[in-house]
This record gives sequence, structure tokens and C-alpha cells, in this order.
Amino acid sequence: MPTYAAIIYGPNVDYTQPEYAETGAAYMAFGEAAAAVIRGGAGLYPTSTATTVKVPGGQGTDVVTSDGPYAEAKDVLTGFYLFECADLDEAVRYAGMIPGAVDGGVEVRPVLPMG
Repeated sequence: MPTYAAIIYGPNVDYTQPEYAETGAAYMAFGEAAAAVIRGGAGLYPTSTATTVKVPGGQGTDVVTSDGPYAEAKDVLTGFYLFECADLDEAVRYAGMIPGAVDGGVEVRPVLPMG
């Protein structure tokens, strides 16, 4: 069966804070409901913890890093799931159950097989 990435975009907040405990519980419930198709995934810390890496001179040249995200945005990448589903329709159905689809959005993409 094909694998799909469900890429979650939402508010740039720290979901580890107590005020987001209800959101965490909603994600736990989703994880249980979709356990049959989830093959991986993770939540991400806020963009303030990000380090952006660039290699402007091409591979093999100096790596340049900067603190923070690459771009400012209202909705940011907050996490992802990997689903193994029969088809895109099934993956979209599960993506619609992700709590982040309510106050942000979930992008669903097929994953390229590696090796």
C-alpha cells in the first residue's frame, strides 16, 4: 500500500505548555483512532527553536546556519504523520481527523519510495 505524509500546519505555539493539554489529549485520541494506518510521525517544537541550514556555494562548501525559521508565517509546520493507506481518498479521510485540521491545515502528499 502507498504511504502518505500528512503535514500539519497551525499556530506557532509551544504545545508542551499546560494550556495546550486539551490539544495534546485530542492528538492522543486521534493516534488511537488512526493506529491502523499510522506508520510514524512527530510533533515539532515552535519555530523559535529552529536552526536554518543553507549551503549557498553548493555541496562541499561552507554550511551557513541562522537561528529561527527560514520564513515568517502565521501558520507553521507543527508536525506530521506517515499513513499507509489504500489510496489518497483514505489518507484524506484520516487527515481530516487530525486536530490540526481545525485551526490550521493538513497537507497530504504521497511519499516517494526510497531504495
